[in-house]
Amino acid sequence: MPLNVQLLIIDPQNDFCDPDKGTLYVKGAEHDMDRVSDMIRQKKKKFDDVHITLDSHHLLDCGNPLYWKDTSGNHPDPFTIISVADVESHKWTTSAPGFYKRALQYVKDLEVSNRYPLCVWPPHCLIGSPGHAIWPNLFDALCEWETDCLGVVDKVTKGSNPHTEHYSAIKAEVPDDDDVFSQINTKLIEALLEADSLVICGEAGSHCVANTVRDIATAFKNDDLLKKITLLTDAMSPVEHPQELFKQWQDDFINEMTSRGMQTSTTTEFLS
Repeated sequence: MPLNVQLLIIDPQNDFCDPDKGTLYVKGAEHDMDRVSDMIRQKKKKFDDVHITLDSHHLLDCGNPLYWKDTSGNHPDPFTIISVADVESHKWTTSAPGFYKRALQYVKDLEVSNRYPLCVWPPHCLIGSPGHAIWPNLFDALCEWETDCLGVVDKVTKGSNPHTEHYSAIKAEVPDDDDVFSQINTKLIEALLEADSLVICGEAGSHCVANTVRDIATAFKNDDLLKKITLLTDAMSPVEHPQELFKQWQDDFINEMTSRGMQTSTTTEFLS
C-alpha cells in the first residue's frame, strides 16, 4: 500500500513573509516559503494531504497593544513582555476595565503552565486584511496542487479569541472553556495521525511552529509515532531578537524534537 504523505505549513502569511509590508516580518520567511512552493510544484503528486494554518486575529487582542494601557493611558510598545507582577501592580492594565480580572488570571495560568510569557506584538494577521493572506507564490503552488491532484487544501484558522494567545495550531496557550476553537483541535490531530510521513514547516520557527509541533508530540502520546515526522530546516525562521534569543528558542525546539525521534530534512532533500 502506498505511503500516506502529509504536509503541514504553519502560518505562511504575508504579515510574516513580506519584507516590505509585513507588520511582523520574519527575516528570511519569504525565501522559506518560496522553497516550499518549489517543493510542492516539483513533488506535488507525492503529497496526499496538505494542511495550512492561518493566524487570525482581531485588533483588540491580548497579544496586541490596544488591549493594554499604563496608568497614563499609553499602550505598550511591540515586544513588551507583560508579567503577573506587571498586571497585579497595574503597571499594565486592560484598556477595557471589564477584561482586567480575566487578563490577570490569564497571565497567572501562563506562568503556571510554563508556556511563553505574554508578549505584545505589532498587530498582525488581522482577519480580512492583506497581511492575513497566504504568501502569493505559495498560494499559487497550492492551487496547482489542488488542480493537478484534485485535492482540497485544509485551511485551519487560529487566534480569533481575543483573550488568549494562540501560537499553536493545536490549542490556545490557555484554552477557553467557553470557546471550542481554543481547545484541542482533535480533527487536525486525527488527520495527522493517519499520515505515514508528516513533514512540517512554516513561520515562525521560534513560536508558532515550535508550539504547534510540541503540542502535536503531546497529542500523539507515543514517541514512536514522532519518528514519522520530518521538520524542514530550510523552511522556517525565528522571529528576530536583539540578543538572538528567539533563534535559540528555535534551535532548542529542533534539538528537543530530534532527541525524541523526529527527523530533519530540507525542501530539496525530502522525498528525493
